[in-house]
Amino acid sequence: MELILLGIYILALVILSIFGLYGLVMVITYLRLKPSDPQPARRVADDELPLVTVQLPIFNERYVVERLIDAVCVLDWPKERLEIQVLDDSTDDTVRLSQIVVNQKLNDGFNIKLLHRTNRAGYKAGALKQGLAVSEGEYVAIFDADFIPSSNFLRDTVPHLIADPNIGMVQARWEHTNGDYSLLTRVQAMALDAHFAMEQQVRNRARVFINFNGTAGVWRKSCIVDAGDWHSDTLTEDLDLSYRAQLRGWRFLYLNDVTVPAELPAEVNGLKLQQFRWTKGAIETAKKHLRRVWKSEQPLAVKLHATIHLTSNVVFPFILFIALLNVPIVLVKKAHPELDPYYNWMAIFILASISTFLFYLCAQRNIRGDWKHRILLFPVFMAGTMGLAVNNTKGVLEALFNKKSEFKRTPKYNITKKEDTWTQSIYRLSKVSLGTMIELLLAIYFVVGVIISVWLVEIAALPFQLLYLFGFGFAGYLSLRHAWARG
Repeated sequence: MELILLGIYILALVILSIFGLYGLVMVITYLRLKPSDPQPARRVADDELPLVTVQLPIFNERYVVERLIDAVCVLDWPKERLEIQVLDDSTDDTVRLSQIVVNQKLNDGFNIKLLHRTNRAGYKAGALKQGLAVSEGEYVAIFDADFIPSSNFLRDTVPHLIADPNIGMVQARWEHTNGDYSLLTRVQAMALDAHFAMEQQVRNRARVFINFNGTAGVWRKSCIVDAGDWHSDTLTEDLDLSYRAQLRGWRFLYLNDVTVPAELPAEVNGLKLQQFRWTKGAIETAKKHLRRVWKSEQPLAVKLHATIHLTSNVVFPFILFIALLNVPIVLVKKAHPELDPYYNWMAIFILASISTFLFYLCAQRNIRGDWKHRILLFPVFMAGTMGLAVNNTKGVLEALFNKKSEFKRTPKYNITKKEDTWTQSIYRLSKVSLGTMIELLLAIYFVVGVIISVWLVEIAALPFQLLYLFGFGFAGYLSLRHAWARG
């Protein structure tokens, strides 16, 4: 029985290690390619600039909607060549605020429309689809409510689409308006930096599939139409459309040096909502497209990268599974020293952890001048990933068992400075979930595990037990603290 338990534990570690070692593949590819942004094949004269539609999907965003519309209206693009669609599905006073700002911009000579739906059919995908049906632009830029595009955004992106008719979408890198607001936002910034500076950049330069990130990008309208338009059958409509378009033969372009700042979730319950949606939606998209990827005529490298890309979130149930087995495994190891040779397999997990560290190190060196300081947060990031395992495992399981759920947007509070606060916001999430209680119970479980490991002198088990303890404890404690916070 002990051998079976150990075998299951090692198998789970191996599966986690496969995804962890993929980071080493990315690092090697990064060092080999030394990626940088390409330049458009030719300069576009002002009299050649095409009509661009800017879509702003909005739902209950009273704190940031005016800022967003103001930012879009200072884009360096001729007014007569710019169409702005405010796609506002709000059920609160955001609609009134949107209408006031839209009326002001109309008086200033902008071609701007407020499209308000009285239902949320299809959620964000439904709003984008309805707006696209009446759009006039050849190209479509999309910005979520908390993004603040710089004035030169269209000048930096659209020329690539004009120069190469095979490019269907150009994606910019996300920056952070509140990256240093708290430990929580600093860790999120590290995770997103790695996604963009390594995953998006390296995959794109290696000519394998990447994805539109839902915002801060520009589409060729004909690409969206050719790929079948926006679908709402997954929670990640952006990832879904990305795969449909690339399987149709369209190329995507990622620009690492073109950035658009946005607000990171300042409270952990909003972060959990976001992570749940991204995790569940990715698995739903994998179920929808992975078979098509392997049946396609794409090169083997594209298929392998796409498989990791779409399925990487399956690590969360295994992280949780290993957490539950960790303490019993310590007891088995002490009671059965004859099984010690089998524990050598666990070295692969340590190698995978080093691989993951190098992956995040390369990302920080690529875009941050203070990368030596920032990379010190890596253990906190690892613990945070473990702490989200309960929340994200729920997303994975719901996707696998076809349980549909509402698209719940991440609350935005217009947090830009450390003195800004969200505790008095009407969008604050105050409900304590069952997942939070499970996180706190797991933290207690690992307090017991650490005591057992120290008592049995199983020192090798302590580093990961402490990471689990900090991860679950931090996630559970912050969830309670933020849910009960008062202004």
